[in-house]
Amino acid sequence: MSNAPLMPKATAVWLVDNTALTFDQVADFTKMHPLEVRAIADGDAAQGIKGMDPISNGQLTREEIEKGERDPNYRLKLEESKVVLPTAAKKKGPRYTPVSRRHERPSAILWLVRNHAELKDAQIMRLVGTTKTTIASVRDRTHWNASTLTPMDPVTLGLCSQIELDFEVQRAAKEKPTAAVYGGATLLPASETTRKEPEYEPSERQQEDLNVDAVFAKLKTIGGNKKADDDEE
Repeated sequence: MSNAPLMPKATAVWLVDNTALTFDQVADFTKMHPLEVRAIADGDAAQGIKGMDPISNGQLTREEIEKGERDPNYRLKLEESKVVLPTAAKKKGPRYTPVSRRHERPSAILWLVRNHAELKDAQIMRLVGTTKTTIASVRDRTHWNASTLTPMDPVTLGLCSQIELDFEVQRAAKEKPTAAVYGGATLLPASETTRKEPEYEPSERQQEDLNVDAVFAKLKTIGGNKKADDDEE
């Protein structure tokens, strides 16, 4: 078998102390040298190491050991583990930038700061693999090479792909609140333009006042006409 048991030296100590297996069989099972197994049996090696039972942890069966004890030429077979360990997810670390490209990062940062001011520092760090201190120095023009920096597209420099840049820009645009823009005057709805104004109806008191005024006006007119007739006579 190509795979060795867990803690091979502790397993070899247990097999030497608790079985009648040969040194070659123990060495083959634990992937150790036969002379090292002989040294363990003589007490010259692995002193103070507590033996580990390969039967209790499921790496070897009692029947397999008995087969080996009956036949010195038999080679023990490691039992397959019944426990399936999940594969460790690869953690996404900072972007690696080749050494030949590292001196171009400030130019890429300057380009991003000027052309995409909506990007956050964390997004720029993901795109070009830089630090927050470097971004601040480029933005504040305190970088040691600020006088000679030229804005350069990070995609052209090979620091990131166009897809990655577009993704970060769109993400920043979604997170940035949009200001309310005045759209100008709009037409009134049809319900307002076609609505009829209610006709004016005077109240009962107003009607009485109008009737009295009309009577006096008519009397004045009659009196005036009578005076004019008298003067003609």
